[in-house]
Amino acid sequence: MIEFLNLNKVNSIYEKEIKESLDRVIASGQYVLGQELKLFEEEFATYCGVSQTIGVGNGLEALYLALTAYSFPEGSEIIVPANTYIATILAISQCGYQPVLVEPLLETYNLDPEAIEKKITAKTKGILAVHLYGQLCDMARIKAIADHHGLKVIEDASQAHGASSSAGKAGALGDVGCFSFYPTKNLGCLGDGGAVVTADKELADKIRVLRNYGSRKKNYNELKGFNSRLDEIQSAILRIKLRYLDRDNQQRIALGESYCQNIRNPKIHLPLYRGKENVFHLFPIRTKDRTSLKSYLLDKGIESAIHYPLPPHKQQAYREFNDMFLPITEKIHQEILSLPLNIALTKEELLYIVEVLNDF
Repeated sequence: MIEFLNLNKVNSIYEKEIKESLDRVIASGQYVLGQELKLFEEEFATYCGVSQTIGVGNGLEALYLALTAYSFPEGSEIIVPANTYIATILAISQCGYQPVLVEPLLETYNLDPEAIEKKITAKTKGILAVHLYGQLCDMARIKAIADHHGLKVIEDASQAHGASSSAGKAGALGDVGCFSFYPTKNLGCLGDGGAVVTADKELADKIRVLRNYGSRKKNYNELKGFNSRLDEIQSAILRIKLRYLDRDNQQRIALGESYCQNIRNPKIHLPLYRGKENVFHLFPIRTKDRTSLKSYLLDKGIESAIHYPLPPHKQQAYREFNDMFLPITEKIHQEILSLPLNIALTKEELLYIVEVLNDF
């Protein structure tokens, strides 16, 4: 069986270094807000090309803290892609803001800049751009629209660690970038973790206070804060894996390119390949015969996954959106299927998958 993802195989590549880092953290006696976090924040900021990184509990909290720190008026509108994972939208709702769902481009699965323009109102305060599946949004156009209307651009880069264009890396292309380090990510820890990155020192300082009970000095609280801190063990693990991120992404890109070059079944729509602008967190194909294809692949010993089966506007949690008709989003969620793609996948396995797909 070719598994969709085996995290044990993926992390075995770093096993020796991870065990050494665990011993170091345990021996330090410092497990929260310590030296490992400080060093990771410095190293990740340098990697992303920004001055500030704030390690937090997970990707949802990274988004929530960034949005909270802007202190937009309650009920402010935040534009967000309708086909994103629901966490992106939850962060907006939890801040007391209003998510404004915008259709993506079918080619990239990312925000359509022209659709953004049509949704801007007097209440709009920000655009939350999601680099879905590892593919960068058209950030130059999105930022130009935002600047014209005086809006903030928040990046959800949780699936795009290390994706880059001539303008810079994911997370550093807007006003603030948010990351998840969930174990399945291109840069994943061994538990939950997240980070906010920005060049705005004042914003970063506020987020640091917010993540730690609203406290800058122990037992003195200047803001109504939260408890959302990236711990020392996860920070130490991320420091190791960050050193290999570009190498690992290059391997993902090579696998994605190989899929794109060799899958020739007219029933299958392939994702866009743009070099380092797509780091292939996932390799999503589309087909009208998804149920049949998924079953066929499994019969041939190949696991696949659906990211995601039900769009946010059809979820019970967002009943207020259930009557919306978003044809592009709905088409994507009805047809999308993710193939195995990770740094433990061998070339032989990939070619077998291609052969099976071409025979479908």
